[in-house]
Formats: sequence, C-alpha cells, structure tokens
Amino acid sequence: MTLHNEPENSKPRVGIFVDVQNIYYTCRESYGKNFDYNAFWAQMKQQYTIECAFAYAIHRGDEKQNQFQNILRAIGFDVKLKPFIQRRDGSAKGDWDVGITIDMLEQGKTLDKVILLSGDGDFALLLGHLKSHYNVPCDVYGADRLTAEALKQSAAQFHLIDDSLLM
Repeated sequence: MTLHNEPENSKPRVGIFVDVQNIYYTCRESYGKNFDYNAFWAQMKQQYTIECAFAYAIHRGDEKQNQFQNILRAIGFDVKLKPFIQRRDGSAKGDWDVGITIDMLEQGKTLDKVILLSGDGDFALLLGHLKSHYNVPCDVYGADRLTAEALKQSAAQFHLIDDSLLM
C-alpha cells in the first residue's frame, strides 16, 4: 500500500486570520510590493486542511477595494468588513483587533493550529492564551522589521513574508 496520496484529513486543521490593512501597509513599506494571497492560499492548501479563513478589512466603498475583496472571497476567504471612520479631528479609526481576537478564541478551540497574518504586537497576549489554555500553536506571517518583537516571540513559528508571497 502506498501513501503517496495521503487523505485530506491527515493534514493538520488550521484557521487563517488576516489583518488585511496591516499586511497591505507592511508589505508596501518593507518591499514596495503587494501580498500574493493566491500564492499564500496555495502554500496553505498544500500543508493543511483549511477549516476557516477570515480576511478582516475596512470598507470605504471604493470600487478597487470591492474588487480586491471579491478576489479574496473567490480564493476562499470569508471577508469581514468594518466601516472606515473619519473622526472630527481628522484622525481615522478602523482596526479589527477585537474582532480578530474573538474569532481566534472561538475557532482556535477546535483547530490544530492558528495562522495569523499581522505584525501587530497587541496579538502577542492572544497567542499566549491560545497556547496555554487550548494548547493551540499559532504561526505568524509578517515583514521582519515591521512585526513586533513580542509577536515574533509568542509565535510557535514566525514566517518572514518573502518573494514567494509577493507580487
């Protein structure tokens, strides 16, 4: 009996959580390029059974962003949108930290591994909680100099976004 074609269920079950704004800006700042979600999905599909995949984005009503979000949906992501809020003082708000945290805690209980795409150090505490309470490791994908050291340290494995994941 050959095991060349292992059944799908022999792969670890993962959840993917993408902080879209963070990944967009860190890839632009660090590499001058965009993140290649198709290449990333292909890599993940090869290694894992993807149980859930969420892309957290800000809705601005922009046609180009709508097209991008539709591409993410076609790849396999559940796109979660939050309105972009422009404050009276000119500052802007639009982050998904709490939403990502809730989803990772809810989904993480049933997964073999969690995969986070973000450089935001605020998630370091969450990764520690997933590991200590659910024994679920979390891998982080990010740009080296724009990923918080605390997040790298709390990750089971830190994956540097490289040319294979850029376009």
